[in-house]
Amino acid sequence: MLALQNPRLIYGILFRAVSETLLTIAADPRRLGAHIGFLAVLHTWNQKMLPHPHLHCLIPAGGISLNRSRWVRCRQRFCLPVKVLRKMFRGKFLAFLAAAFRKKKLRFFGSTTHLANPAAFDRLYRQLKSRTWVVYAKRPFGGPLYVIKYLARYTHRVAISNGRLIAMRDGQVTFRWRDSADGNQQKLMTIGAVDFIHRFLLHVLPSGFVKIRHFGFLANRNRREGLQLCRSFFPVTPGLGSTLFTETQRRAIERKCPFCHTGTLHIVDRIPALELAALHLLIRADTS
Repeated sequence: MLALQNPRLIYGILFRAVSETLLTIAADPRRLGAHIGFLAVLHTWNQKMLPHPHLHCLIPAGGISLNRSRWVRCRQRFCLPVKVLRKMFRGKFLAFLAAAFRKKKLRFFGSTTHLANPAAFDRLYRQLKSRTWVVYAKRPFGGPLYVIKYLARYTHRVAISNGRLIAMRDGQVTFRWRDSADGNQQKLMTIGAVDFIHRFLLHVLPSGFVKIRHFGFLANRNRREGLQLCRSFFPVTPGLGSTLFTETQRRAIERKCPFCHTGTLHIVDRIPALELAALHLLIRADTS
């Protein structure tokens, strides 16, 4: 409820707490000992379209060494310790929330009015601090294609997609949802149209609020220099980028030149037949 009444402030605190946690722990020599870069995407809903603010973060498998001299790789199937992340994230989020309360930046309405009292807010603070907060780390992606698919699913998603809408009859809306508490079973839920619209509008962000943000060496002010430095750490294959490709992927896209049979043929791009035909017609039109 606090997030719904103070969306710009609470969501901003969420971004700040997550980014500082990841950057701080990654820079710790006992963990990764590197400057990392990542993007974070804000989602505010769960499968039932009820409020559930959280961030999805996409992090490269490593970072730039603290002295900026080399690339530091993550351990295989492991990036940063989840338990440490969870504890620091909780501490930072609550510290920023308490600071906002002291500066009277929080607004309280309806069922949260009593929290304007310092004693009541302190009780809430202690309750939140005593709970185990959720930080979840997924396994690494299998390659660049999987990263693109992930971004396509998450970056511009809204509270519910058209594909989950089943029916609307007699003022009732039926939609499909996934029950994570029941083995991710697909289930149907029917609610009133007004309630459906209300749930959807809960996730309209404040005007101008940026829900996709970049941090570390991928931050807007650091990205150009950071990516140039990262590329300098890897030998570059013409037209194909860096050695972030696996050996299997590289063999699949490199072969001997079919004409001289000595040099290596590098595929720079592929032009579909239809585009090639259109290009041919365009050339003919320009030269006729």
